[in-house]
Amino acid sequence: MIKGSIVALVTPMLDNGDVDWAALDKLVDFHLQQGTDSIVAVGTTGESATLSVSEHCAVITRIVERVNKKIPVIAGTGANATAEAIELTSAAKKAGADACLLVTPYYNKPSQEGLFLHYKAIAEAVDIPQILYNVPGRTACDLLPETVLKLASIDNIVGVKEATGDLARAKQLIDAAPEGFAVYSGDDETAVELIILGGHGNISVTANIAPKQMADMCLLALSGDATGAREIHNALVTVHESMFVESNPIPVKWALAEMGYMGYGLRLPLTVLQKSKQAEVAQVLRNAGLLK
Repeated sequence: MIKGSIVALVTPMLDNGDVDWAALDKLVDFHLQQGTDSIVAVGTTGESATLSVSEHCAVITRIVERVNKKIPVIAGTGANATAEAIELTSAAKKAGADACLLVTPYYNKPSQEGLFLHYKAIAEAVDIPQILYNVPGRTACDLLPETVLKLASIDNIVGVKEATGDLARAKQLIDAAPEGFAVYSGDDETAVELIILGGHGNISVTANIAPKQMADMCLLALSGDATGAREIHNALVTVHESMFVESNPIPVKWALAEMGYMGYGLRLPLTVLQKSKQAEVAQVLRNAGLLK
């Protein structure tokens, strides 16, 4: 089972929108050095919605090769078409990913039965560990706990990323899930509390810019040191908040550029962080010791 601090890695881009492969290698090395426990390649923070299928698969392959089995790589392979999700998941398995993360179908708003059949079809089509991903604030689709628990009976559906920030819901899942089924936070602001409740880790935006702090925080929470974990969390609260002053990954990519790890490139319809917000985010990063 994958545990700990799992970074939802950005996909660095050049000013013209092309993937910046050299910067991607640099980011992977940064996380290996800083103690990140696992990398999500091309999740929603990795701008999966604007990458072509071939680019999507190429980024997963590059990260798997660069990591070279030092830590697990989880490939983001969700889509709002079941056939496309199967295609991406198959490609991720072929590339050597350790698991896949599948966001709920977005925009088309399926029923709970539709969600169950969607995930069941992917699990049956591709024999690789699969993690469900619920983020209704972005997808307009809520994977309810009863559907998650029904899916948890399928052997290769091994966990869920619960990004609602609803700790009562997380507790319900943790208490009712079968042994071996992992519940991950997808919300940095409530991650410590979810892990203390019995969760298995945090799939994080903030870990892009503060990997060591997030890895230490998750380790302490998993070991039962709630006081130590909360101390690190409290020091990062304003950082978490600053990463959502505009739509993710706009702020975190700007922060990484300011820190010197990559350029400012994004793909339309996303644009660089508004100038009116740059000073605010920069000050938060300085206060946290992340930017000089």
